[in-house]
Amino acid sequence: MLKLEGCFTALVTPFKGGRPDLKALRSLVAFQIANGADGLVPCGSTGEAATLSPEEYLDVIRTVVDEAGGKLPVMPGVGTNSTARSAEMAKKVSALGVDGLLAIVPYYNKPTQAGLKAHFGELASATRLPVVLYNIPGRTGVNMLPATVLALAKEFSNIIGIKEASGVLDQASEIVNGAPEGFAVMSGDDSLTLPMMAVGARGVVSVVSNIAPAQVSRMCELFRKGQPGEAAAMHHRLFPLVKNLFVETNPIPVKYAVSLLRLCGPEPRLPLTPLAAKLRPGLRAAMLKAGIKLPS
Repeated sequence: MLKLEGCFTALVTPFKGGRPDLKALRSLVAFQIANGADGLVPCGSTGEAATLSPEEYLDVIRTVVDEAGGKLPVMPGVGTNSTARSAEMAKKVSALGVDGLLAIVPYYNKPTQAGLKAHFGELASATRLPVVLYNIPGRTGVNMLPATVLALAKEFSNIIGIKEASGVLDQASEIVNGAPEGFAVMSGDDSLTLPMMAVGARGVVSVVSNIAPAQVSRMCELFRKGQPGEAAAMHHRLFPLVKNLFVETNPIPVKYAVSLLRLCGPEPRLPLTPLAAKLRPGLRAAMLKAGIKLPS
């Protein structure tokens, strides 16, 4: 069973000349393994999955699975605003040797709570793998309410957790309070990882850990081991970096940050554009202040 705990990195998808750079992707995975990440999440929002062709999408997941080599669990993002296409995607990805699926709330359509329950029920029934729900109303246009999450968790044994990115601690608390045993809440906002762990979350699906996996993993570990003061100190050390990584739409800033580590190029795929030049010095300074060593 997938252990949903600690720091799962929401991997960027490197591009070179407009195409996925699979060689650089392998370097990113190796960097995560070497620096203590607890899991990998390719093809999520940070991975620009919505802009990948079906073939590119599967190639990225295959590459991550191959490079991870069983050293870290791989939980790719799945899901579109079509339930039928999402279920088909879940079936295809389930055959690639992954450890679980991160399933986003359907975007644009703005389904009702009943529609969300039916949608995720179809996805859970399409695979034997663990499914983790992904609630991010800022991108999808609809908020999946705690009652819906809890109903799904109780009805489908393979729905094992949620990446909760509503930004509402009350909502996370409601889910933790009502969840069946073994159901995990993971923060979907780097700035709220520690507050969410304080109300029962088990970790984070992180953007920041693309460049600081050791620090984010350590912060989660310190809190779990009963050292909240040390975890809070690390949170405050990382906080200015977190804010700088969201000065433009994610993953624009983090792709520039990863390029400063020389792990891949900074290029996003249209309609996203590279980080504005005026914002680059501030991000670089925040990385250095957080203790990230940059190649000379």
